[in-house]
Amino acid sequence: MSDQENKPAGDARTPPVAVWQVLEKMTKDELKDWRVAPLDNRPSVEERNLDIGYPFGWYPMLLSNELAVGEVKPLRYFSQELAIWRGEDGEVRMVDAYCKHLGAHMGHGGKVHGNLLECPFHAWRYDGNEGNVKEIPYARAIPPQVKRKCKDVWPIQEANQIIWAWYHPNGDAPLYDVVALPEATDAEWTEFDECTWKIWGSLQNMGENGVDFAHFKYIHGTATMPESELEWGEWGRKGIVRAKMGTPQGEVDGVITATSNGPGQNWVRFEGICETLLIACITPVEQDQLHVRYFYTQPKSQKEGPMAGLAKAIIADVNKQLDQDKVVWDRMIFEPNPIICDGDGPIPKYRQFYSRYYAEDSASGGNEAA
Repeated sequence: MSDQENKPAGDARTPPVAVWQVLEKMTKDELKDWRVAPLDNRPSVEERNLDIGYPFGWYPMLLSNELAVGEVKPLRYFSQELAIWRGEDGEVRMVDAYCKHLGAHMGHGGKVHGNLLECPFHAWRYDGNEGNVKEIPYARAIPPQVKRKCKDVWPIQEANQIIWAWYHPNGDAPLYDVVALPEATDAEWTEFDECTWKIWGSLQNMGENGVDFAHFKYIHGTATMPESELEWGEWGRKGIVRAKMGTPQGEVDGVITATSNGPGQNWVRFEGICETLLIACITPVEQDQLHVRYFYTQPKSQKEGPMAGLAKAIIADVNKQLDQDKVVWDRMIFEPNPIICDGDGPIPKYRQFYSRYYAEDSASGGNEAA
């Protein structure tokens, strides 16, 4: 047996972690490009069983500072073209992007008129609260079809320096609120450190990863499979992992707490070595494409002090783990009837819990628990 084969599983840069063969030869710049590159020759959504609809909930759209007062931006999420803007009153509004007049895309070239969204083609002006046309500058009368509500408006909340939009396939009102995280706006914590990926898969497959305990050894190279204390709420879920962690100051009690509030708001707190908050912003673009942005913040006293190296290493390690997962997620199908063994973790219970996020009259493979 070779020296390589004798190495412990604790280092995910060496065998037996199989996915490393995809990543090991990439330079830093190549890795950054790979994280967001198109994925050629991937099977269809139907072939991968990903045509299960989108789960409802609050989802991140943009950072708050990415949308200035009076600014309009185009977005594409949930297989829809969207236009988002911030009115002169500072409030954010969002509607589907196409003008009811002749179909212009209002996210490209549209502008803010007061608090209204003005189409770039003929200046029809839409109200983002009522979903109707309020003004047509060159017309004596507004057509009745658009004088009343003609567009669905997206409920918006701003919290944690992020703009959140409520998605529901049937247009139902929000069932819960976004959770405010105090670290995200604490002046004693750092500005966000960001890493971005395109994941060519589904939100449900990605979410199940958190309770798939066996994969930590074979994807991430951990020496043992972690044990987690799981809490299941009405709309949220929490997993707490406790472990001894080595530091230059000796062994400390480390705690990793992963929390979800619906399918779209997820965060992880790392305690013990260097306090870290990760806000995992994951939004479906298509049924087989996710826009993933990880935002990290840490206490300035630790990030800029003697613990700076450890603080940086924590972020790098979490990003590395997502790179490893991406190798699998990009090509996996959704298996509606998985064969589960006793070491897999509570995947059936997770699926049963997650099924609450699918509207009853929308497609949902997630309702089937093994």
